[in-house]
Amino acid sequence: MLSSPAHRYDPGADLRWLLLRPWLLISRLVVLLSQLLGLALVLAVQSGSRDPKVQQRLGKRIFTTLTNLGPCFIKLGQALSTRPDLVRRDWLDELTKLQDNLPAFPHAIALKTIEEELGAPVEQLFEEFPDHPVAAASLGQVYRAKPVGGSWVAVKVQRPRLTQQLRRDMVLIRLMGVVAAPLLPLNLGFGLGEIIDEFGRSLFEEIDYRREADNAERFGRLFASNPAVIVPRVDRSLSAQRVITTTWINGTKLQQRQELEAHHLDPASLIRTGVISGLQQLLEFGYFHADPHPGNLFALPGKTGAMGHLAYVDFGMMDSISDSDRLTLTGAVVHLINRDFAALAKDFVDLGFLNPNTDLTPIVPALEEVLGGALGDNVGSFNFKAITDRFSELMYAYPFRVPARFALIIRAVVSQEGLALRLDPSFRIIRVAYPYVAKRLLAGDTAEMREKLLEVLFDSEGRLQLQRLESLLAVVENDESAVGAELLPVAGAGLKLLLGQEGRSIRERLLLTLVRDDRLNTEDLRGLLELLGRTFAPQRMVRRLRDQLFTRLNPLAA
Repeated sequence: MLSSPAHRYDPGADLRWLLLRPWLLISRLVVLLSQLLGLALVLAVQSGSRDPKVQQRLGKRIFTTLTNLGPCFIKLGQALSTRPDLVRRDWLDELTKLQDNLPAFPHAIALKTIEEELGAPVEQLFEEFPDHPVAAASLGQVYRAKPVGGSWVAVKVQRPRLTQQLRRDMVLIRLMGVVAAPLLPLNLGFGLGEIIDEFGRSLFEEIDYRREADNAERFGRLFASNPAVIVPRVDRSLSAQRVITTTWINGTKLQQRQELEAHHLDPASLIRTGVISGLQQLLEFGYFHADPHPGNLFALPGKTGAMGHLAYVDFGMMDSISDSDRLTLTGAVVHLINRDFAALAKDFVDLGFLNPNTDLTPIVPALEEVLGGALGDNVGSFNFKAITDRFSELMYAYPFRVPARFALIIRAVVSQEGLALRLDPSFRIIRVAYPYVAKRLLAGDTAEMREKLLEVLFDSEGRLQLQRLESLLAVVENDESAVGAELLPVAGAGLKLLLGQEGRSIRERLLLTLVRDDRLNTEDLRGLLELLGRTFAPQRMVRRLRDQLFTRLNPLAA
């Protein structure tokens, strides 16, 4: 038996390791090519059939093929299972099983792994331990057990010989990806190998359960003050490299709308919590769950305002985003909604999607054509599927590339939108994302938000952009995800900002825009006062307060 390699991803060392074992390389490559080409041929011939039984058989064929090929390919299927806009419903039901309904490995091996990792047999550590898992996923299987003198917990045990399988398959996936890159319709440039490497690194980090325990505790601290987001607690005394034990989450999986409603859970409020918590991870915390598929999210009873209660589990695949990228992404959302495509093109440069030396002159109108068309007349019509369809053409015609560090970010956002679409086909992520960004901008709760607010409110010549301020206020006022008068607390935070020490730069810019060319510019001042008067008219404030009070007192309105 081969010795277990180190628990880290190194494409160069792994390639040399596999080349020195040609029997492993050749036999596995034959299996991969035969299985994948066979599947591709069957799909090409039968995918156009209108017979539901044929499509059901194809779904089972996809599930069986990915399951047989092992963890790396199961991960790919899990990502596809969250995209009802990309995958047929007939196939989606089968792909969903890849999340936690895979064949289990032998129970005796799980017991042996627990004893090796925790230093004692199961019967000494647990009062109750079942003889079969409650769920089996790509990298491990989960048991519902009761420790000696404790409450119910989830015990995840890693699959045997996992490191060698991942090491072998990542080498072959990278080789096939690099060879196939010129044939792909999407122009990823040299970034494809880097994206595969990013996936490989995250996969190897995911199989070290000590790292996962650290991730869970860090994630829990970030959401400690948010009652709508629940994070299970890690039991360190029953966790090690290949075993991790956490508190048991007794919830409903976010897979089917009908199942949620049968448990008297509100899908809309749960979607809202998922999307807003995802935005917080990306744009506030800079640390995010990169694998938010339905098997890793559970709905719990209760609400906090308009937010349903949602539990995250499985913290193996996590990633961070830099402060500069967070700020640029926040600005990109604003630039997109404001249709400032010149600034958006600069955002793509700052994020690494375009080379700094790229001539943006032809790219700005191309962005306007592709992204402006996707926005339509209403920002609510925006969705990533529409962007993906059009953006592939743009990336092929212009020197765009996908930075490796954004591979997991894109995966997380796409998975989040796919999950929401599965529960609500009419969902549009921008309807939640833009009000969230607008509220943060208007509140100016951080230095970076105040800097971005200045950029939004004033043009390059220092003139006040009243239409942008009006747009931000209108977005907050008409936020579909809010309960009651969200504009009032935002207005209070904005007034506190304007009069406080942190608002000094905004006050200075206001004075500069009101006094230009050595004379008082009353037009901007009059426009600003009229806008505030319209927005915060007493009659409208009373109506908003009345609606908010009614919503909070009427349980049927929630």
